[in-house]
Amino acid sequence: MSISLYASDLSELIVEREYPPVFDSLDGGPQEHCFHMDNAVGKGFYKETYFDGVHIGYGDLALANKTLVHFKTDYETVEMHFTLSGKTAANSKTLEQEISFETQQHNIIYVNGMDGKMEWSDKELRVFEVNLAPAFFRKYLPEDSLFFSQFKKAMDQGYSSLLRSSHNLINLQMHQIIRDIIFCERKGAFKKMFLEAKVIELLLLQLEQLSEKESLSGNLKKADIEKIYAVREFILANLNTACSLIELSHKVGTNEFMLKKGFKELFGTTVFGFWNDAKMEEAMKLLQTQGMKINEVAETIGYKNPQHFSAAFKRKFGVIPSSVMAKHFSS
Repeated sequence: MSISLYASDLSELIVEREYPPVFDSLDGGPQEHCFHMDNAVGKGFYKETYFDGVHIGYGDLALANKTLVHFKTDYETVEMHFTLSGKTAANSKTLEQEISFETQQHNIIYVNGMDGKMEWSDKELRVFEVNLAPAFFRKYLPEDSLFFSQFKKAMDQGYSSLLRSSHNLINLQMHQIIRDIIFCERKGAFKKMFLEAKVIELLLLQLEQLSEKESLSGNLKKADIEKIYAVREFILANLNTACSLIELSHKVGTNEFMLKKGFKELFGTTVFGFWNDAKMEEAMKLLQTQGMKINEVAETIGYKNPQHFSAAFKRKFGVIPSSVMAKHFSS
């Protein structure tokens, strides 16, 4: 199993990798590799983790210009694709039509070997993708659904296909699982168990959402959706910052009503409900992995009063921060 990528204006390959059959792990735990790029195309990395039947990839690239990349693969796979930011478009002899993704879109693609071109057209490109061995994917494909029958037929006959002709938007639950996978710090067999469980959970959400008749974006315009996602990204990058709804809406060029309504429609929660949850999740991570004191964690996520932080933490998780620390560091 192999993959190769190269750009027309570069003499050297961007990526050339060989993989064991169906991404088998060799020692019971996942195999990991991080490829770093720093050339005329751009600068960034692509981190991959793989084990029995599952290949997880996360790429973050800052591109110098619009780039045309040639690619070639020789294996059969079902790809769970998530474009977190940027725009891509792929053409191949094995594809009936061009497959293009924009920021915050996802879909599932069956591919049986590819030889074609891919255009990266935005300066920032972040993608998350999970490639599954067809046998792994088939275990979770509903058998009694007409919606999935065409995709199953494509797999049976070996021709590349999208699960849904139009992409859907990445929702809040999907983002949380993707973050859990990217920042997983477990090791060996426990990491493999954790990642496999999260991949199955993410696949469940994709299959459920893609099988729905209506997009979760409702009547929101594309420009409004992009602004709402920009607010989400600002929140995640500035957990210790205090902003009003008006200030947040002004940052992205929309109004308070649209932000409030659109955020709830896209993510199923309020702006400040999401912000609080994100703070608490970060606090839990810091307490469990960094060994920080409670007052340090409180300050890091924007609480001036540690007692107020502890109360908010207990409302979220049902336990006080010190019990989380004690449990983790005594184990």
